[in-house]
Amino acid sequence: MDSIRSHRLSLDHITAVDATPRLLAETAAQAGCSGICLFMEPMAVLPTMPPFDLLHDPHARRELARCLADLGIAFDLAYPFTLTGRTDPASFAAALETAAELGADLVNVLAYDRDPARRLDIFGRFCDRAAEFDLRVAVEFYPPSQIGSLAAALELVGAIKRPGRVGVNVDILHLIRSRGTLAELKAAPAGSILYGQLCDGMLAAPEDIEHEASRARLLAGEGQFDLAGFVAALPPQTPISVEIPRDHALALPRERRVAEALDSVRAALGWN
Repeated sequence: MDSIRSHRLSLDHITAVDATPRLLAETAAQAGCSGICLFMEPMAVLPTMPPFDLLHDPHARRELARCLADLGIAFDLAYPFTLTGRTDPASFAAALETAAELGADLVNVLAYDRDPARRLDIFGRFCDRAAEFDLRVAVEFYPPSQIGSLAAALELVGAIKRPGRVGVNVDILHLIRSRGTLAELKAAPAGSILYGQLCDGMLAAPEDIEHEASRARLLAGEGQFDLAGFVAALPPQTPISVEIPRDHALALPRERRVAEALDSVRAALGWN
């Protein structure tokens, strides 16, 4: 368990999807987290996320930066950076600048371009653009995307050849849904795994895995995933976040939903 305890725990935005950025930071601090994974702007696919405008409101950015500093909360991972065949990486300049201004460590990439050569070219140019802002890049593999497995993500980041700076964000749900294994995770090349995300679920996939991923994950202990084994397979000191959206529980106070999620993960990892 000592190796598991070397990983610090953060709060993902969709665990508290009804929070503004400042409320997310405050809720994370109240729950005993050390960081947050934050959406830089609301998403239409997350209709319960409240309106906010970090990209165009400098006052909101300054307020959030002060809040994070006052609370001692790190900005681990910035969303959303979605790459398609029509994406011009230069279009992300404002979002990358905002992430850097707020002290983000990583920016999270989903890749949907069907053409492998073009996908690699666009991703490489995005990584170059992120590097201009001293931001690291994490590819999140996701079965409905064109980088649907850990193996595919490792191949993509391996082609960029920037270990420690360009790597993979491994969500346990996506690992299981893509039929990946903990052995694969443990065998990943040094410097390739930059982040981990935790939830629980049943081993048998539901009919709608996109709904499950964004709105209907299980608390740790409610499903069949080996969370302790997953964390042990991550490189030492890899940051991890709790990503447990539960739309069915939105009637509960935000603080209670977050506490239930964090408490369940801590219990599963033996941190209680």
